[in-house]
Amino acid sequence: MAIASARLSELIRGISLRQVRLVCGVILFSYVVSHFLNHALGNISVDAMQAGIYYHMAFWQFLPVAIVFYTAALTHMALGVYALYQRRQFRWKAVEPLQLVLGLSIPALVMAHVIGVRLGQTLFGHQKLYPQELYVFFVGSPNRLWTMTTLLVIAWVHGCIGIYFWLRLRSFFTRAAPYLLAAAVLIPTLALLGIYQGGRSVAADADDGEWRTHHLARQFGTAAEGDTLERITGDLTIGYFGLLGLALLARGVRALRERRGGMIALSYGNGKTVRVPKGLSVLEASLRHNVPHASVCGGRARCSTCRIRIIGDHGDLPEPSQREAFVLSRVGTTDPSIRLACQLRPTSDLSFFQLFTPHTLTGNAQASTPARIGQERYLVSLFVDMRGSTQLAEKRLPFDTVFIVNRFLGAVSQAVIEHGGQPNQFVGDGMLALFGLTADPQTACRQALKAAASIATHIDELNELLSHDLRQPIRFGIGIHGGEVIIGDIGYRDHVVFTALGDAVNVAARLQDMTKTLACEAIVSEEVRRTAGLADGALPQQEVAIRGRDEPMAVRIVADTRQLSALVAGSERVAA
Repeated sequence: MAIASARLSELIRGISLRQVRLVCGVILFSYVVSHFLNHALGNISVDAMQAGIYYHMAFWQFLPVAIVFYTAALTHMALGVYALYQRRQFRWKAVEPLQLVLGLSIPALVMAHVIGVRLGQTLFGHQKLYPQELYVFFVGSPNRLWTMTTLLVIAWVHGCIGIYFWLRLRSFFTRAAPYLLAAAVLIPTLALLGIYQGGRSVAADADDGEWRTHHLARQFGTAAEGDTLERITGDLTIGYFGLLGLALLARGVRALRERRGGMIALSYGNGKTVRVPKGLSVLEASLRHNVPHASVCGGRARCSTCRIRIIGDHGDLPEPSQREAFVLSRVGTTDPSIRLACQLRPTSDLSFFQLFTPHTLTGNAQASTPARIGQERYLVSLFVDMRGSTQLAEKRLPFDTVFIVNRFLGAVSQAVIEHGGQPNQFVGDGMLALFGLTADPQTACRQALKAAASIATHIDELNELLSHDLRQPIRFGIGIHGGEVIIGDIGYRDHVVFTALGDAVNVAARLQDMTKTLACEAIVSEEVRRTAGLADGALPQQEVAIRGRDEPMAVRIVADTRQLSALVAGSERVAA
């Protein structure tokens, strides 16, 4: 119970206003996608649009769904206005202020449509569906067609930008990006074409008196009812613009108070010092004064690349917010002098230095290909280490030892490559291999297990080849674990390497080291065994203590790695 309560508390601590806005935005974008697909039915006929709208309304007007939808809409709008007030620096990439402006324009553009359709139905029983709306756009008030087209484009672009910022650091984004782009282009195009085709059909039918009597006479209501809806629309639109005005006024009042409150000096530890008003975050101050500052997530507290270390006394700094504390705890930082630049808003002079360089350059600082920034994804890490290399070196010439170690690493690398992995780091006589860079988690786990079996086979062949020169066969230890890691380019200038960082990599290394004490060839984490689909009784289970973890970890002991190939093949047959 205590563990569940602690996990719930950690989950709540990790929730930020940006995440609430994201969830609300995803709900609204789902509605937009549903509505656009309904519009696209106009390429078939207006009757098809009418048939589709009933299913659309049946879902979105279902009371629990409607409550969630309208709550999300109001919350998203309110958080958008708050973002306008809260944001102190607009010199981010152009797409971010563009998204904010587009989002704030949507309520003003959609107000008349929502009130005319939904409130008209609630108050006066109007039934404005596709025939009625298309009649207004193409016959009654053609100027409203352009307003609606602008609204559709703005809503779609705003939503797509939000989805991009949400998914761009996900492991599957690179593979999914072409399909998402195709959907982002095709859906609004088909929707606008559907409206055009449906409008042409309605305009042609509008000359028919019987059609007008059936579709227009009862659904639009009286002139007095129309005036009431127009008045409500005008009042709410004025109220909304007044709300935006209040947010801008509040920004001005805050800026005035900050100027009167005095300026503070931020020293970057490299001789660079800037003076800014109190209240700016360190990252905002860097952007305002064009000081390069690492921030992969754009200041959203979704990464820790903007971390700084405070020089000197840090006791007077504001306490970390829940979101900042959560991010710092996720990266294992307990040092109170380390803070997130995007969240820290100092109230007095501050000296610090950045923990991550803002740009990773190669060679002569004129690299033609940009460094790969951090990306979060599921990978399987396989650590393999050669046993007895110290004793091997004691009885051989240095070049002979290097030759044997290289043959060992070559045999291991060949096994890894044969099964879809990537040799990543070579540390002495050991190697880290990564699986899952181009495969799903289950496939990656199976590839790693097969590679471990192949390593044993390749080392057997190497032992036979070098038998005349080896007093004892070459032995090895393997640790395999999978989980979410950060991959990207790490290093400085000419010494930049692509690698993975994270708890899953560290655990794999420690499992490899445990093979010495547990007298086995490999240790596989329960996570990998379960994801690969191996039977629960296929390998003996044991709980081990992992340095840096509070709780013991369930692992599987593999005395002979050659058996892994047959076990994986059996699980694949069962799955098929």
